[in-house]
Amino acid sequence: MRIARASLLTVVVPAALLLVGLLVFDSAAVLAQPCKPLLLPGKHTLFQRVVTHPGAELHTAADAASPVVESPVKPFTVFYIYERVQKDGTEWLKVGPSSSCEISGWLPADKASQWRQALTLVFTERSGRQPVLFFKDLKSLENVAGSKSPGREAAALAQRFAAARSDEGARPADLPVVAMEPAEHAVSRERFYLMPIFQTVQLFEGVKFLEVASIDPGNWQLPVARRELRTAIVFVIDTTISMKPYIQRTRQAVRRIYDAIEQAGLADKVAFGLVAFRNSTEKTPQLEYVSKVMSGLRDGTDRQAFEKALEQTREARVSTQSFNEDAFAGIKTALDKMDWGPYQSRIIFLITDAGAIRADDPWSSTGLNEREIADAAEAKGVKIFALHIRTPLGKKLGNISYAESQYKVLTGQSDPTLGNLYVPIDASQVASGTRTFGRVVEKVAAQMVHLVAATGQGKRLKLPTRTAAGGDVVADAERKAAILGYAMQLDFLGQREQVQAPHVVTSWVSDMDLARPDIPAFKVTVLLTKNQLSDLYQRLKVILDQAQRTKRTGARDFFQGILSAAARISRDPNQFSLKPAENLRQMGLLGEFLDDLPYRSDIMRLTEEDWYRMSVGEQQALIDDLKLKLKRYRQYHDDVANWTSFGAADPGDSVYRVPLSMMP
Repeated sequence: MRIARASLLTVVVPAALLLVGLLVFDSAAVLAQPCKPLLLPGKHTLFQRVVTHPGAELHTAADAASPVVESPVKPFTVFYIYERVQKDGTEWLKVGPSSSCEISGWLPADKASQWRQALTLVFTERSGRQPVLFFKDLKSLENVAGSKSPGREAAALAQRFAAARSDEGARPADLPVVAMEPAEHAVSRERFYLMPIFQTVQLFEGVKFLEVASIDPGNWQLPVARRELRTAIVFVIDTTISMKPYIQRTRQAVRRIYDAIEQAGLADKVAFGLVAFRNSTEKTPQLEYVSKVMSGLRDGTDRQAFEKALEQTREARVSTQSFNEDAFAGIKTALDKMDWGPYQSRIIFLITDAGAIRADDPWSSTGLNEREIADAAEAKGVKIFALHIRTPLGKKLGNISYAESQYKVLTGQSDPTLGNLYVPIDASQVASGTRTFGRVVEKVAAQMVHLVAATGQGKRLKLPTRTAAGGDVVADAERKAAILGYAMQLDFLGQREQVQAPHVVTSWVSDMDLARPDIPAFKVTVLLTKNQLSDLYQRLKVILDQAQRTKRTGARDFFQGILSAAARISRDPNQFSLKPAENLRQMGLLGEFLDDLPYRSDIMRLTEEDWYRMSVGEQQALIDDLKLKLKRYRQYHDDVANWTSFGAADPGDSVYRVPLSMMP
């Protein structure tokens, strides 16, 4: 009763004072209203964004006569839209670089392109394809792609465009190409550029035509140009008992490579590193380590130290608990612990006679599979040659085909004429196996040394023949290394010369090489902000936790558990609803940025009945896939070098290019 009286007393106040209080409250409410960008139509979390055109200006108000804030705006800047107004027949946009109320000014709408999706393209390596042509309209691209000889037509247009660009006169009106990927250099993988997709059309089987912009925004700080190319070669060696002859042959190969480096005067430009791996020390403590850096990257001027580390690398004294070894632990250690920064061409030799322990093995130390390890290597710009020693014991145990399928995925290349960097070493006879193994190491390493020497002398490498070597694994590995060397030189020269991606407001491109429609010209990635990646991680973690719980307990509340957990972590608990036969996307659980992506997701399409109709093995496969994605997302979060800001002060608005294949 006392509480009731006290409550009543608090509202018995003079009318004037009450009015003042209401005014103060109203002002505070206005000030407290969140300053957020405009949402996309029909969305609750996705904001409207634009990409600016060359020559755009920012004003203080939605009026061409108002003072100019910035002129010109850096071309192809990405802005969030906070307000739209009409002024004298012109639409104006109030814009800022982030979603945290950083307002830059007002921009005429006709000086920017709307960007709805988070999809963006990255050029694939130039290991054989023609430079990409950017066409002014869809019809022009369709005419070339549908001609009797698209490759010849594209090459002729490339020549015409190059001639027109070098000529000081106006570009011919009948030339349908508005831009071209640099022909003599590659846009370096170290340089961030943006190629958002505005529209997708498929007129030919297996080939998509894409309307894109080509943008080079980044943080406007270009990578430091390196004047000399350097190579890093890291041996990741299985040091279990059966590998003794191959460890010894590696020592011999390294000595020969060092001799060649010294003779060529390249001792300071080629470095070697060494990582050893075995298996679970939790299961078998006598193994001493799962993976271990035996030597960091040491160039030829520190030859003695590396050779000493290699000499001290011994095979294990006890057997491991399985024939498969923890090769992924060895590769991950090499990727994470080696200082790759000073080197532009980067090679790992994985040397093993067994398959790799996969994520579902209780003794896996990484919890990753070959696809995720390959993605991590690609993010570092590292190429992996898998030298698989195919022994009689491996054949007897049925392990050879298992390991081969793993390592072909691990070393897969976008260019189908390369295929992969898997090298099968026939070791049915130990002596011949070690000879073949040693020659592969020496020939591949020699190609990387040749790359350094030729680049230092100003010589341009030529693309080798793409014909397979007829079963000669040494010649085939050497050929593939030479093709990679060609692509690596293009990348380095592009980085050294500060080559940018073409600047195009809008154009049309083919996602496959016009001359070879089996070779992809681009890799599709999803541009996620740090906030979006964190949100996606949390929501997938909810699904994983509930899937594990209901699989273990047999409970029939899989989706209800997901909704309850999602509501607890969400800023808007009411956004989720459960209706009969709805899947996870329809429930609103997964982020809206996934809705319009052009791929079919098993997770997004999952309904409660689907989950309970699955076999135990199918449920476990879905759980394992979620675990792998979550581990990789944590690694993306920690991959500082590949996060980019468009100038926003809020770290949550930094962006990362996540491969489409790594989305849930």
